[in-house]
Amino acid sequence: MARFDGRSHDALRPTRFHRGFIDTAEGAVLVEAGRTRVLCTVSATTGVPAWKRGSGEGWLTAEYSMLPGSVEGRKRREIGKRDGRSVEIQRLIGRALRSVVDLTGFPDVTLSVDCDVLQADGGTRCASISGAMVALHDALKTLASRDQLNHWPLREWVAAVSVGLVGSEELLDLDYGEDFEAEVDMNVVATASGKVVEVQGTAEGAPFERAALDRLIDLGLAGAQQLTLLQQEAVAEQQPA
Repeated sequence: MARFDGRSHDALRPTRFHRGFIDTAEGAVLVEAGRTRVLCTVSATTGVPAWKRGSGEGWLTAEYSMLPGSVEGRKRREIGKRDGRSVEIQRLIGRALRSVVDLTGFPDVTLSVDCDVLQADGGTRCASISGAMVALHDALKTLASRDQLNHWPLREWVAAVSVGLVGSEELLDLDYGEDFEAEVDMNVVATASGKVVEVQGTAEGAPFERAALDRLIDLGLAGAQQLTLLQQEAVAEQQPA
């Protein structure tokens, strides 16, 4: 299958992390993955949920939403009852980030991660996780500068990428058109060291073989490692003032 943008089957879409995108949160990153753009912010507040009090730990929670102009034809704003898809994605984001964070590093502090999709062209949940990881790093750097950390709490880098079977070919980092045509659609969340955090995979039609599953996971793990290198390169650069 010839991809519309000319990428090879195992290539990421052009991905960029714009750090310090706003200055009203402890960490703020605009992530671009192809035409998908997500604003990821991390805000720190004093206090933790009641069930965490006295534990000596902080907490990290996440919210996700698609803004009305993120898709053609306008997406209705979520007011009151949350969209089930948004709830499922924000739980995924929270799980992914908590998997690499030592909560004892910031006791009695809640980190609220907000991922707002500005433009959607496939892979919004994956872009949210990858962008939020960079925003989380910057937020923790801010807390460290305020002497609010017991120790550096990040144990690993985590990233997420989509993979799929499209026209009998295994593709990495699907855009909307590829995702729409995919016979198999999968999201892989993994650490920089290649450990799996979560795999979400579905046959959109006929069931698929175990061998295809293994190949798709391998493709996703390789893509996630490419993304963690891009994350680390982004934070190695001087943050905009």
